[in-house]
Amino acid sequence: MSDFSASDCAFMARAIQLARHGRFTAHPNPMVGCVLVNDGEIVGEGWHQKAGGAHAEIHALRAAGMRARGATAYVSLEPCAHHGKTPPCADALIEAGISEVVVALEDPFPKVRGNGRAALEAAGIGVRVGLMQTTVEDLLVGYLRRVVRGRPFVRLKLAASLDGRTAMASGQSQWITGPEARSDAQRLRAAAGAVMTGIGTVLADDPSLTVRDATVDTQGRQPVRVVLDSRLRMPRSARMLALPGRTLIYCSDDTVRDELIAAGAEVIKIARKGDVIDVAQVLESLAKQQINELLVEAGPGLAGGLIAEKLVDELVIYQAPHIMGSETTGMFLTPHWTDLGDRQRLDITDVRRVGRDTRITARFSD
Repeated sequence: MSDFSASDCAFMARAIQLARHGRFTAHPNPMVGCVLVNDGEIVGEGWHQKAGGAHAEIHALRAAGMRARGATAYVSLEPCAHHGKTPPCADALIEAGISEVVVALEDPFPKVRGNGRAALEAAGIGVRVGLMQTTVEDLLVGYLRRVVRGRPFVRLKLAASLDGRTAMASGQSQWITGPEARSDAQRLRAAAGAVMTGIGTVLADDPSLTVRDATVDTQGRQPVRVVLDSRLRMPRSARMLALPGRTLIYCSDDTVRDELIAAGAEVIKIARKGDVIDVAQVLESLAKQQINELLVEAGPGLAGGLIAEKLVDELVIYQAPHIMGSETTGMFLTPHWTDLGDRQRLDITDVRRVGRDTRITARFSD
């Protein structure tokens, strides 16, 4: 941190704050913010608002105009140096006469990695990297997971009673939590590239898996809907098939699928792992389709299976202040763990009240 001053930290913090504005709209691109500073004054700001649109640096340069010349650019992610849907941001910074660029995190995407920095330095622009890097790594956890490891970041969301129950014996589960918790969960959907469930949940609840909260502005973007359905039991009348956007059905059966395709579904065959679909291969398939963050909303079978296979990165549990009793459904169906050594340890990263309920966020310990 010796290369960075208190003012550097303040300006980068502002860039990161701007980047967060793209939480619901930038997908599948990373959230990026940019601040241009000249003589200690912010002269331009911007963030990446939507895939295919101008990047954060371009918005900031447009806002600054001629005041960009000689300015320092604070960018949360390394400026791109390749032609994608838009021209290289590194070239735009060079042409604008930027004198220095401070970057939080080098972009691991192969077409960018180190090339943006190299282009800037070749043009005589000083580049400093690493300011508030950990904060940006956490912000871009899904993008980094996909680019570096070839899988999306998997977030498992559950609603449960204080005694960890998710449904009555009859299957009744609406509503365990209050309206504030359900609205908060809508924001998790809006931030996800895809929402996944199992065929059991589809047959029981006929969910839409869409963002319906009008207070969440996704600019019309809906997450991809994903259903694990090994034997293709998905009914053609399922609600989600009539909705705009993509519905992916992953199966392991050779059953005729023409009817589902005609209804608008995309059916993808995946190999089995034992008696169930190999979900690791599903995750790899989703990553190839540029899904950064996957939200799982599922019953105890799929939830427990994902945890047993160590495929869940984060748990979000909305816990309601009531007790549902023993003759009810639990959160997870797992293998028969008999020893304390079998348990999976968690690090609680956040606990907060949401209405009358409590939201617990936890990540699995290494």
